[in-house]
Amino acid sequence: MTEPTRTPYFSQWETPGMTAAVLAEGAETALLRDPAWRGSGAASVEEYARWAGHLCGMACLKMVLAARTGVAHPILELARGCAAEGGYVEEPDGQIRGLIYAPFLRYVAARFGLRATIRLDLAAAEIAPLLAGGGYFIASVHKDIRWPERAPPHTGGHLVLVTAATPGAITFHNPSGHEAAAQRDVSLPPAVFGRFFAGRGIAIA
Repeated sequence: MTEPTRTPYFSQWETPGMTAAVLAEGAETALLRDPAWRGSGAASVEEYARWAGHLCGMACLKMVLAARTGVAHPILELARGCAAEGGYVEEPDGQIRGLIYAPFLRYVAARFGLRATIRLDLAAAEIAPLLAGGGYFIASVHKDIRWPERAPPHTGGHLVLVTAATPGAITFHNPSGHEAAAQRDVSLPPAVFGRFFAGRGIAIA
């Protein structure tokens, strides 16, 4: 059994237990009822509900920063900074596009001094060396990784934070896990993780 990491866990919504409601109703509806929304740094509950479904990458960044600095930055504050650098784009129709990797790298380097690189065409078994020396890997996976027994319709579209990896197991925090066992220190064999993994992500040294 993989030992728990010391990396704090944060959901992409302020109340982690709301994932089931988000899955049933959509984030923009369900999260209007999140009693903890103010902790996000949003100016209104409507702003929070509109953005939270897009903030898996910011949740991963929040976890890294909390582990390394002890500071838990409000997730909407992180998103605003990233958007100012181009890491999120608000389309004319109101849709939010992102996380866009290259601007994200510029943002975390300038704002937090993090050394990060984009990695492409990776097999799941190739993630472990990226974590040498205390690094992290933000991996693009299908959101159904919360149910690892399922076969996803495609890979990618959601981001999780890989905190540890060995030849036998990849351990990660999932910002939208639907229950505790699917949220923090989730451990899957590389072959299972690989079914959901798009082969790309961001390595943080």
